[in-house]
Amino acid sequence: MTHLAVVAIGGNSLIKDSAHQSVPDQWNAVCETATHIAAMIGQGWNVVVTHGNGPQVGFILLRSELSRSKLHSVPLDSCGADTQGAIGYMIQLALHNEFRRRGINRQAVTLVTQVLVDANDPAMQRPAKPIGPFYSEEQARELQESDGWAMGEDAGRGWRRVVASPRPKTIIEQAAIQAMIDHQFIVVAVGGGGIPVIRDEEGNLRGVEAVIDKDLASSLLASSINADLLLISTAVEKVALNYRKADQRDLDTLSATEAKRYLDEGQFAKGSMGPKVQAALEYLERGGQAALITMPESIERALVGKTGTWILPDGAGLPDYVKKASQSIL
Repeated sequence: MTHLAVVAIGGNSLIKDSAHQSVPDQWNAVCETATHIAAMIGQGWNVVVTHGNGPQVGFILLRSELSRSKLHSVPLDSCGADTQGAIGYMIQLALHNEFRRRGINRQAVTLVTQVLVDANDPAMQRPAKPIGPFYSEEQARELQESDGWAMGEDAGRGWRRVVASPRPKTIIEQAAIQAMIDHQFIVVAVGGGGIPVIRDEEGNLRGVEAVIDKDLASSLLASSINADLLLISTAVEKVALNYRKADQRDLDTLSATEAKRYLDEGQFAKGSMGPKVQAALEYLERGGQAALITMPESIERALVGKTGTWILPDGAGLPDYVKKASQSIL
């Protein structure tokens, strides 16, 4: 087959629920997801894996808070680098073991990835992305004064640090990712949306205190390496209209125009499905062929058109590889 896909794995691929957040719990979740990615690779796909890191960054920040009287704090860009390495390690280890079990002669490698953002992005002046632990209002005010953090109230649950979430502009290590793809490596890259960096007046890169949306960064990566498919793994099998309401309707396929209309109507929540649909649309607008949204355990069935939600360019049908795979099964 030799098609190329960017597979963006979401939080449920790392942390199933609040009762399973430890490193061993995360390892078990990654091993389960790795079986489905390996099955995809076994079918002939080349794959670049991206992943979220929100909870893990939160854990590092909380540890930093708890030990602040003894140890230095950890800058947010360093948190991103730390989690890229740790989560990437788990993914490549799990894939190595799964490849060995299946007799697949491939190797996974993790690349700590920087993503260029615009220092003048309006989002840089409007911190709105909640990160880290919850605080009381009094604690939040103290942190504002002592550390200069921007703080915001989060959905009635308490106060949290808020940071900028600028749009991704360029994948700094794109050429390295492409070279590894060309040499048949399975690459884990752009973890957590990538480490946000800007260029200073002399053209040097500098990390910034921000968080990039991992789905938007995965979309940009998919376009940059001319991937045939952007596959976004999440907690549900299909995208739905009227989600969790009595008249919920699961969607098999969406044209770009339909997806944009539903997005504009507010059908897809900003904190969950909205960014995923937006990422799919931007990938298609840049010339992408197809986007697929489903949960990890449904990947194999979705790739043969049996489930998942396909988002396609206007007037396009399912890709030929889906039709051929479905025919071979029949």
